[in-house]
Amino acid sequence: MTTSSQPPVAQSQTPTPQRPTSFPPQHQNRQPGIELNMNPAPEAESPIYKPAGKLMGKVAIVSGGDSGIGRAVSIIYAKEGADVAVIYLNEDPDADETMKQISAEGQRCLLLRGDIGKPEFCKQAVNQTLEAFGRLDIVVNNAAEQHPQDKLEQITPQQLERTFRTNVFGMFYLTQAALPHMSAGATVINTASITAYRGSPALLDYSATKGAIVSFTRSLAMNVIGQGIRVNAVAPGPIWTPLIPSTFDAQKVANFGSDTPMKRAGQPDELAPAYVYLASEDSSYMAGQVLHVNGGEVVNG
Repeated sequence: MTTSSQPPVAQSQTPTPQRPTSFPPQHQNRQPGIELNMNPAPEAESPIYKPAGKLMGKVAIVSGGDSGIGRAVSIIYAKEGADVAVIYLNEDPDADETMKQISAEGQRCLLLRGDIGKPEFCKQAVNQTLEAFGRLDIVVNNAAEQHPQDKLEQITPQQLERTFRTNVFGMFYLTQAALPHMSAGATVINTASITAYRGSPALLDYSATKGAIVSFTRSLAMNVIGQGIRVNAVAPGPIWTPLIPSTFDAQKVANFGSDTPMKRAGQPDELAPAYVYLASEDSSYMAGQVLHVNGGEVVNG
């Protein structure tokens, strides 16, 4: 009898998910949009992800954690052993579903309803997290809004202020409230965007906020590195989240993401592992950096 010297090939138990390459035309009339009303629903959990307890015993606070990227991050953090405080504006059905999924992983979830553009709310959110869980290890600044306009002249002072208040001021306010309660080994992770690097002709103010977030990430990383706190960011490409049908017309939604090298939009669960990496000791030698998860776009910076 002869035996092969080759080791057995491991068989995958779960096939790689087939991702949508287009979407049914759809539009939601108000921001920030409701995930439960999207067709198809964004993919928040990957069937092939294998948790490894990388965040066991830690506590995270995730802004915009009720849906989209924030939901996927909140769920994967729970899978990795973290309790999660989810900040959301007013999307109660989505927040309740996210809490349900976190609880199903055996972790605690705290829902925090309010506007991160208000510093008083951010302080309250951090204090409630500390009261509920006793510590704070990870801050994910993810909440954002966008309002497409074809020309610069169409951006009103009210829109400009609102976009910066949510996307930039809210990030400052939440991080300011959290940092005094964070110790060595803690992490801050900011959601930037590919628009900070390649621009977007119809998202002038949004792109400007994302550029500010990249600079904020780099500068804050240098500011707190001596405390043993690491700050990094993720820059997504086009991702299928409630922000898309609530801000673009139905036809643009139908073709969303088709101009990437991968010829499709990304799904939230494809981003979430990057946030685990940046929150865990796996990235212990990384600070002030941006991970680009964008479907194959090559960007500078």
